[in-house]
Amino acid sequence: MVLCKALTERLPPRYDALILAARPAPAPCSPALKHAMTHADELKSSGLKATLPRIKILEVFQKAPRRHLTAEDVFKVLLTDGADVGLATVYRVLMQFEQAGLLSRNHFETGKSVFELNEGKHHDHLVCLDCGRVEEFFDAEIEKRQKAVAQAAGFELQDHALSLYAACTKKNCEFRTAK
Repeated sequence: MVLCKALTERLPPRYDALILAARPAPAPCSPALKHAMTHADELKSSGLKATLPRIKILEVFQKAPRRHLTAEDVFKVLLTDGADVGLATVYRVLMQFEQAGLLSRNHFETGKSVFELNEGKHHDHLVCLDCGRVEEFFDAEIEKRQKAVAQAAGFELQDHALSLYAACTKKNCEFRTAK
């Protein structure tokens, strides 16, 4: 049995030096195995068991070209990848990820919940009224102005969510559907 180095480094201390010395040198881990172990560690540190559906759904968010995904978007990616994960499981895992703080949920005017990885950095959103595309932005002046408005009204701002709804002005917007 050939164990990769990352796995042998995690062996509990009860394995004595003689047993470890008698083993063949560990083979280098494949990048996929190291990546999966990172996902498992992320889930465990959030208090979640590292199941295959959870790992696959986390990978969808980490690899997706778009940051804001609906449950249906995640499900379609999993179907395309040949993963055996049902839509009900996707919804359940997304709720668990949100409760664990791995994902943030937004309710834009599309009528559907949209999820994104919670990276701990505050940002605001621009939402296209034509196609629903979401762009993130941060503007220090807007942040400063919001705090000033709250203070002037006798409040201390604790948190906020700003979503600006706009129509795309690009003539050949790649996200706009043909009308």
